[in-house]
Amino acid sequence: QVQLVESGGGLVQAGGSLKLSCAASGRAFSRLAMGWFRQAPGKEREFVAGFSRSGETTRYADSVKGRFIISRDNAKNTVLLQMSSLKPEDTAVYYCAARNGLLVATTGRDYDYWGQGTQVTVSS
Repeated sequence: QVQLVESGGGLVQAGGSLKLSCAASGRAFSRLAMGWFRQAPGKEREFVAGFSRSGETTRYADSVKGRFIISRDNAKNTVLLQMSSLKPEDTAVYYCAARNGLLVATTGRDYDYWGQGTQVTVSS
């Protein structure tokens, strides 16, 4: 079993930055592929960013490429999502997810564990 706890959400003006953090516990962090998803009101959950278990492969949604950076710190069992140049359409609840697999995945059903989510609100 894996527990994921997100933090770092909040209210920011358009053009600003936020850094989300996801702390993982319960299983060897280095054996997990990780991802970030988000869900805006009235919309389906969507993939934001993720990386493979090794960390060598990363993927981003087209909507966040060049603005968001995902990283991991195996020593701290933490995944970070650095978000810059934020837009009002980035407003959503952001979820950290983990999967028992090698490869990065972009669909929610491929993930085994989820955090409770953290709210990000970008004002115009």
